[in-house]
Amino acid sequence: MILATAEGVAGHRVERTLGLVRGSSVRVRHVGMDIMASLRNLAGGEVYEYTKLLAEVREQAVDRMVAEARALGANGILAIRFQSAEVSRAAAEMMCYGTAVVLREEG
Repeated sequence: MILATAEGVAGHRVERTLGLVRGSSVRVRHVGMDIMASLRNLAGGEVYEYTKLLAEVREQAVDRMVAEARALGANGILAIRFQSAEVSRAAAEMMCYGTAVVLREEG
């Protein structure tokens, strides 16, 4: 599966456009993680616990989007974007979306 934030891929042409695909995941914060983040806030620097959480939720959203594209028969997803939204004070959704396509190598 070729994934791109661009609207095309060098050396490939779009043979068919299959439509919008998306994947999302909603995660809640963990009390222990919040305590560690609060302590790190006192000292400054990166909050590793949240960095790891966001990386995991992005990967899960991408995996779900790819699964939806594969079910349509796609071998590529173009114009990929991410969006996040607060669901509640302790929960957030990460969504990934793009256009599922069938790509063919040129040449």
